[in-house]
Amino acid sequence: MVESANQVVGEVDFQLEVWGEPCPYPVVATLDALKTMQSGETLEVVTDCLQSINNIPTDAKRHGHEVLEVEQQGPRVRVVIRKA
Repeated sequence: MVESANQVVGEVDFQLEVWGEPCPYPVVATLDALKTMQSGETLEVVTDCLQSINNIPTDAKRHGHEVLEVEQQGPRVRVVIRKA
């Protein structure tokens, strides 16, 4: 489920947390969330699926979206995407 993140993180429009789900679910959930958003809005995806550090940015770019930030801290992967 995509939740408004304006109160949580001021720099993004929406936040998607995908914990405990193996690939490809985090990528699928990310692309589904982006479909519901308006062009120019930003989505922060946070997951513990380590493959997502490569898979989410690759698929987002493949669909024409802009990847603004990718970071990993231990098992936590964070990706910020601007919808095309």
